[in-house]
Amino acid sequence: MAKRFTKPAINWVELEKRVPPEQKTNFFAFKGKVDSYLRRVLANPPEPPKINWDEYQKSVPIPGLVDKFKKEYEAFKVPFPQDTLTSKVEEQWKELEPQIKAFCANLQKEIEASQKELQRIKSLPKFEEMTMEMFYELYPDQALDPVNKPTFWPHTPEEQGVSPEKTSTKGGH
Repeated sequence: MAKRFTKPAINWVELEKRVPPEQKTNFFAFKGKVDSYLRRVLANPPEPPKINWDEYQKSVPIPGLVDKFKKEYEAFKVPFPQDTLTSKVEEQWKELEPQIKAFCANLQKEIEASQKELQRIKSLPKFEEMTMEMFYELYPDQALDPVNKPTFWPHTPEEQGVSPEKTSTKGGH
């Protein structure tokens, strides 16, 4: 006899955390189907019912018929499907695992760089407290420099008679 399901092998709480919000309805429909299937399986006994063959032997008049049914009943086994996909899935996982690790390592580098940039931004004075002199010290290439590089309002490259291709791409002046 095949092994009996005792509890689900899927951690539904963890799986639900990974499901995107727009797919929640599909996820809950799938979970409902799995739960109904499990309830149907658990509603049936794990072993087939026992038959009182002696009682049938007494009541069936054809000789050998009950013995034939008993032999066939005991010989009958419901075939349990062989697992042919687990090895393929594990093989695919082994192929994908290095790619996943590399992707996670790249994301971790990006996270660290973003955290450093966030710390740098948090260390800056508040916008309300920053003066033009402070801005010039922090960003000399972006700040207005009326002494060395005088410009006209609105201080954009187009208004200064300079083509945008010749200026830096770090932002507006």
